[in-house]
Amino acid sequence: MKPKFSALLAMVLVAACAGAGTAEPVVQASSASAAAPVKYDLGQPYLGGPLPAGESLVPPPPAAGSARLALDQEFNRHALSLSGSARWQLAARDADLGTGWFTRAFSCAAGGKISDETTPAIAHLLRRSGTDFGMSTGGVKDIYLRPRPFMENGQPSCTPADEASLRSNGSYPSGHSAIGYGAGLVLAAIFPDRATRLAARGRAFGESRAICNVHWRSDVEEGRIIASASFARLQSDSQFAADLAAARAEARTLDAGWEAASACDSEAAALSEE
Repeated sequence: MKPKFSALLAMVLVAACAGAGTAEPVVQASSASAAAPVKYDLGQPYLGGPLPAGESLVPPPPAAGSARLALDQEFNRHALSLSGSARWQLAARDADLGTGWFTRAFSCAAGGKISDETTPAIAHLLRRSGTDFGMSTGGVKDIYLRPRPFMENGQPSCTPADEASLRSNGSYPSGHSAIGYGAGLVLAAIFPDRATRLAARGRAFGESRAICNVHWRSDVEEGRIIASASFARLQSDSQFAADLAAARAEARTLDAGWEAASACDSEAAALSEE
């Protein structure tokens, strides 16, 4: 008998993008109790599983003494200098994949609130594809099991409650980076006039992991590469194509009053600190 989807997905996502200490059921926000926090606000994947042959797409992690490792270490020193800043605080918010993660992360870049109430078709698409992006890095992670920055530099991360579980989870490539950049690509396909802003916010979502001291910069960069390949794979799935078409149709119904609120100013200011 196959394990239930929610339990299986939770175990895979803990391995892929590192959540809390135990594998918790994955529950979509639309079916979750308000009294029960959701660790991963994600849904049934379209494809499922790691990106096939992902290790042939991305190189091994930077070797000791290499120029790539020196760049990782230089950026990590810069990230530690941002501790406590507005950018650090935004990075901590980006780490949360619980209920409404895409609302918090992408509404400003999209030009209005993305949520179950305002954009149910888009929210549905982001949850399902987000699971695919999160799972996509798992195969490569398992090969290398790279230690995370806070394990090597002894400095705190911006999500201290997650550090115990992160210690046993490989750093390279970043599952959070794949989810964030993948979501940005999906939203760019829905809102082509805002494609640059959405892709940039997806990139920053992944870079938040390096700011947080839980990923090296190369982890984040290669997470984007795997997300790009996974997005291309999703194009061949008929259900993804149908859901994307529904999301685009929904986007065309949004009126001018849908524009985002002033909270976006603080996000822009935080991102400018990097």
